[in-house]
Amino acid sequence: MGDSRFAAPAAAAPAHAKRERRKQARPGELLDAALELFVEKGFAATRSEEVAARAGVSKGTLFLYFPSKEELFKAVVRENISGRFPEWNQAFEHFEGTTAEMVRNCLRIWWERVGTSKASGIGKLIMSEARNFPDLAAFCQQELVEPCEQLICRILQRGIERGEFRPVDLQYTAYNIMGAMVFLINMKHSLGACLPLDQQLDPERFIASQAEILLHGLRVRCDEPAGGCPRP
Repeated sequence: MGDSRFAAPAAAAPAHAKRERRKQARPGELLDAALELFVEKGFAATRSEEVAARAGVSKGTLFLYFPSKEELFKAVVRENISGRFPEWNQAFEHFEGTTAEMVRNCLRIWWERVGTSKASGIGKLIMSEARNFPDLAAFCQQELVEPCEQLICRILQRGIERGEFRPVDLQYTAYNIMGAMVFLINMKHSLGACLPLDQQLDPERFIASQAEILLHGLRVRCDEPAGGCPRP
């Protein structure tokens, strides 16, 4: 009964399971390391071997999962931002409050889930490097800008159809909303990072102010019919 032949498999199983868990965790570890470095250094200045080193693997292992730095960047964007659009669209479908409440809720949740995270630095990276990497710029347009614009347009259209908002140019109103949030994250990752705490933007105050200005312009006025003003 003390034969070591019977003890060996029991000792080997946990080690094998540990290696398997480590292998499964690697893509996530690589994406986390890449996000940190892309935000810290920018896309052009980040080298693949740096990402691998920060994740604790070899460069060859990195390329097993992501065949190029460009594919790695796309995976980072999908993991942290664009992959959430199905969830956000589903939340739109099930929202039961007023559209004004939906607008406030969307701005607040976007900041909590993206703006406060390391992924918020992707916005500044795109703004600063898109012109030098047109393929990545096209990717971000398709997977970030367009889905965001479409979701905001759906929210605005909901308000118009319910008689809560005046008819507006949906596309350019969406750009106005997106532009304000881009300003906020760019301040966070540029000038804001260099200012004393008492001079930095308060994101909650900024978002609340932006929401009220936006909603003031969108709401149907008392002297207008329920459906709002006709287009000029």
